[in-house]
Amino acid sequence: MATKPIYLDYAAATPIDTDVLMAMLPYFTDNFYNPSATYLKAKAVAKDIAAARAQVAQVIGCRPSEIIFTAGGTEANNLAIKGIMESHPGANLIVSTIEHESVLEPAKKFDCKLSPVDQAGTVDLDKLSQLIDDQTVLISIMYANNEIGTIEPLKKIAGIVKLKRLQRAAAGNSRPLYFHTDACQAPGYLDLHVGQLGVDLMTLNGGKIYGPKQSGALYINRQVGLSPQILGGGQESNLRSGTENVAAIIGFSRALTLVQADRLEASSRITNLRDSFINQLSAKITSFQINGSLTKRLPNNLSLTFPGYDNETLLMQLDERGIECASGSACNAQTNQTSHVLKAIGLVPETAQSTLRLTLGKFTTSSDIEYTVDTLANLLNKLVCGQ
Repeated sequence: MATKPIYLDYAAATPIDTDVLMAMLPYFTDNFYNPSATYLKAKAVAKDIAAARAQVAQVIGCRPSEIIFTAGGTEANNLAIKGIMESHPGANLIVSTIEHESVLEPAKKFDCKLSPVDQAGTVDLDKLSQLIDDQTVLISIMYANNEIGTIEPLKKIAGIVKLKRLQRAAAGNSRPLYFHTDACQAPGYLDLHVGQLGVDLMTLNGGKIYGPKQSGALYINRQVGLSPQILGGGQESNLRSGTENVAAIIGFSRALTLVQADRLEASSRITNLRDSFINQLSAKITSFQINGSLTKRLPNNLSLTFPGYDNETLLMQLDERGIECASGSACNAQTNQTSHVLKAIGLVPETAQSTLRLTLGKFTTSSDIEYTVDTLANLLNKLVCGQ
C-alpha cells in the first residue's frame, strides 16, 4: 500500500498551485469589490482584471480585447459553438469524432458533420477538406485529446481553412469560415500562440493547469462575431454577463502564465517518466497496447488497453492500493458508457472496457511510477475479466 495516494488523473483535475492560491486570496477578503462599482477600490479591482486579461493575451499572442473570461472550458466551448452558429442561421459546422462532450453536445443542436480520425486519433485531413461546403461556417478540432493524448495538426487544418476562404472569395461566396480549437489539455506542454496555430477561437481551462476549477477563457479573434449566451449586465464585452469572479480570473491568469513558462522543462521531465512507465511495464507485461499517436502525443498521457481485463475491476483494485487513475474522461465516469473516443479509433466495446487512462503531472515521481507498474503487473496476473 502506498504511504500516500498516488494521483495519476491530472487530465481530469489538477491541484491548485500555491503561487496561484496566494494570488487569489486577497480577492476573497480585502479586494472583494464588484468591478462594475464606481468607487476607487472597485475601480482598482477592475484594473486588476484588465491586467489579468492583458497577461493572458500576452501568453497566447493576441489583443486583450480578444480574451473573454468564462467559468471553465465547457462554457467557453458552448459560447464558441452556439455563439457562432446562432449568428449564422442556415450554416453548418464540422467537428471531429473525438471532441469533448462540451463541443459535441452543443454541435448536435445545429447542422453538424463529423470528421473522422485514424487509428491514432489524428484527424483525416483529406476527409475534413471534403466535408467543407459552401455553407460551412465553423470547424472545431481539439488541440490535444483528453483521453488518448493525440495532438492534432492544427497548423495544417488552418492551411485548409485558409485555402477554402480564398476559394470562396474567388467564387463570390461571402460566408465566413472560422476555426475553433478546444485547447484545455494543451497549456502545460504545447505552444499556444494563436497566430502561429492559425485559429480564430481557442478554449482554455484553469482547472487543468493548476488553477481554480470553473475558471477559463475563450480567445475570439476580433473579426469573429458571435451571439452571447448569458445576458444581463453586459460584462465581458457583452458576451458573458454577470459579476466577474475576480479571484478565479486572477488565478487562471497566473496559472496559465506559470505553466507556459515551465512547459518545456515539464515536457522533458514528464516524457521521461511516461517512457519509463512503458519500459517498466513492457518488462513485466507483454499483452497491452498504447492508444493514440506514439509520436504526436501529450507527454503526460498513457491510454493503455489490457485485453481480457475489466477496467472497472482494475480501477477499484488500484484505488484500494492507493493509486488514483481513470478509464477515460472524468465527465463520463458516472455514465458507464463506452468511450466515444475509443470507438472512433476503432476499439470495439469489449476492448474499450479494458482500457485505463493514466495521466501524469507536476507531483508525479519516479517512485510513483515504479510502485504503480509493480502494482498493476501484480493485479493483471491475478485478475481476469468477469471474475
